[in-house]
Amino acid sequence: MFFRNIRIFRFTRPIQITAEQLEAKLQADAFKPCGPQEQNRRGWCTPLGKHSEQLVHAANGDLLICLQHQEKILPGPVVKEFVEERAEAIEIEQGRKVRRKEKDEIREQVILEMLPQAFPRNRKVYGYLSAKNGYLIVDAGSAKAAEDFASTLRKSLGSLPVRPPVVEQNPAFTFTGWINETIDLPDVAVLGADCWMADPSEDGGKVIARGLDLKADEVRNHLEAGMQVTKVALTWDDNVSFCLDETLAITRVKFGDTLKDQLDDIDADDALEKMDAGFCLMALELERMIPALLKALGGEDRSAIVEDDPLVIRADTASEKGASKAPAEFTRADSDPLYPEACNLVARTQRASISHIQRTFKIGYNRACHLMEELEETGVVSPAAHDGAREVLAPKPAAATA
Repeated sequence: MFFRNIRIFRFTRPIQITAEQLEAKLQADAFKPCGPQEQNRRGWCTPLGKHSEQLVHAANGDLLICLQHQEKILPGPVVKEFVEERAEAIEIEQGRKVRRKEKDEIREQVILEMLPQAFPRNRKVYGYLSAKNGYLIVDAGSAKAAEDFASTLRKSLGSLPVRPPVVEQNPAFTFTGWINETIDLPDVAVLGADCWMADPSEDGGKVIARGLDLKADEVRNHLEAGMQVTKVALTWDDNVSFCLDETLAITRVKFGDTLKDQLDDIDADDALEKMDAGFCLMALELERMIPALLKALGGEDRSAIVEDDPLVIRADTASEKGASKAPAEFTRADSDPLYPEACNLVARTQRASISHIQRTFKIGYNRACHLMEELEETGVVSPAAHDGAREVLAPKPAAATA
């Protein structure tokens, strides 16, 4: 269980949560596969795969979790071909030009019809909370994927006071100093053979140096011309090699033979024990490396971190759950805020259409899908037929029939 990328989020106030409390929070947003008319969905799944059903794996005070994202693949050219065929048929049959707005509506209908047969693609993003060190570490190759992980966790917990760490001096200034030897490189760090350079001026260019001695003239000439190093390859304490950029994102992580030998020396009888041991070794290594790395970059700016106001996250009590779920006809406690209006719209118009909900409330397609799913679960509309059509089960309001 070794991460390939390390995106660091710093807790801006201490957090207190147990594995059991986190498990209870994540269960409310556990992963479910996409419904027939959903294009994508995300939720929490077990980080240990088939070896466990728990959504949280605790080791040495660190809590490992996993976010699963499922997306149905609809090839754009195929959708476009179907849309063009239908638009052409309308133009021939009705003798008129199909405008862009109507084509958009046709496209929505084509997508609805194709979704039940689309192939799902799954992607998992791992991360762990280290409350004792004040970090959330996410194995994500892009900043967006890391932010999605953090925002989904924030939604599940109700609050998540994190931000990327901030250092006292510009990382690009430090990287450049390491290479041109105006700033001392830490004793435990060794420069790799790759670096990325950029001219800080508005129209400046970029240069990528690969497989070079970073202290050679080829690189130094660019620095003397005013370029700055924005990303650099490093090996840390002979245990971890990686690329570090000016946003403090750590990518292309490879753990060294020392760590792998330690893992091989552990007497683990099954795959679960092996995964647990690997996670523990990695977390301990990062626990040593991250503070030292931030110090080498000029020291962490902790001015926005509140030390004496811990955030205590507890699982909902039974009484709280009961109080929040007073039953009412065609409602549920965890509904989308737009649910009552969507329920009224469907009942009043007697139309069970995702695109109709999307256009009426000017919301995204996925949110409209979730609203339709809520309407199905609460008995307002029927499940989708093979062609995607639904029947409205709720009666038309009296005011609408008058």
